[in-house]
Amino acid sequence: MPPSDDPHPLDRPDRPVAEAPRGGKGTASRYILGAVLVVAVLGLAVALSLSSRRKAEAALKQLTIEEAALPFNVVHPSPAVSSGEITLPGSAQAYMDTAIYARTNGYLKTWNVDIGSRVKQGDLLAEIETPEVDQQLEQARADLNNAQANLNLSEITAKRAEDLFKGKTISPQERDQATSDLAAKRALVDSGQANVRRLEQLKAFEKIVAPFDGVITARSTDIGALIQASGSHELFHLEDNHILRVYFAVPEVYAASVKHGDQVAITFDSYPRETFTGSLVRDSEAIDPLSHTLNVEADVPNPTGRLFPGGYASVHLKIPGTEGAVTIPANTLLFRAEGMRVAVVRAGRVALVPIEIGHDFGNTLEVTNGLTPADAVILDPPDSLTEGTRARVPDAAKPD
Repeated sequence: MPPSDDPHPLDRPDRPVAEAPRGGKGTASRYILGAVLVVAVLGLAVALSLSSRRKAEAALKQLTIEEAALPFNVVHPSPAVSSGEITLPGSAQAYMDTAIYARTNGYLKTWNVDIGSRVKQGDLLAEIETPEVDQQLEQARADLNNAQANLNLSEITAKRAEDLFKGKTISPQERDQATSDLAAKRALVDSGQANVRRLEQLKAFEKIVAPFDGVITARSTDIGALIQASGSHELFHLEDNHILRVYFAVPEVYAASVKHGDQVAITFDSYPRETFTGSLVRDSEAIDPLSHTLNVEADVPNPTGRLFPGGYASVHLKIPGTEGAVTIPANTLLFRAEGMRVAVVRAGRVALVPIEIGHDFGNTLEVTNGLTPADAVILDPPDSLTEGTRARVPDAAKPD
């Protein structure tokens, strides 16, 4: 084949010739982009690390603050009810209570009743043998008879003297002597009669009778015992317990709550699960200057005699409440020189709040000013507690 005049294809000038790759500019861009990404990642990691550290430091600081704060148990005040109740100690006494003594001298002949015996007014309790009084009475009656005989003679003599004086047989002096002797004899008769009545009364005191209906609670004598009318030795003790008088002391702050005729609930130690109703019947109408209390009496019907006088009683007295008041436990109080205070936790710190107490219910107090139901009042606050002390409240005690 004859040779062609066309040059070799590889030698054609119009054919593009492949150039060797150039790595300078493109490779540099990729390196820069990679470096930027690495720096960004490192920056992000550093930022995240710093943020986490700051959060950890803040949490640690908060934890340190919380751990440094003193933990306290708190209670939230309860809204006061429209009326409250206080329980006051009282003592039960019989409606009538008396000691029975002898009014004459002698020896005890018989006794008819003992402790626990129920008697009626006028029942014979005992009898005294009085031989001396008997003899004195006989002598007094004899003296009275003698005085009466002398009086009769004086009356006759005085009548005769008057008749003789009218006939001008005797002088006025003799008539006056007869009249005076009559008056003296009449006085002797009156004296003798009074003495006889006195001894008859002593004789009547031989029989000891019940002055009222009741129960014998004590017998302090026996047959043959020497009885003297000195009043130093009690023979019997009689009590009428069909009604019990319950006496109790009401503090001065509640004295205005006592109204005659009001009903009160009363419990006795002998019947702890049973409540009895008493009526406020009277009070002393004066405040005791030593105890600053008002002495009040409540009468409790006791027709069956179940309740015994002399025992303890608890009187549950109703008192009116105060509008807007709250109640707190008594163990929240702080007694300071500047006045009554309670410790309240506010914004993590202790605030010593002055309060005004309306009523004292014993275990709880009515506060009329200074607190709201939202306050966190510290229980059993230490005396050394100061204003502004950091305080920590358990989560369970925080209001919802």
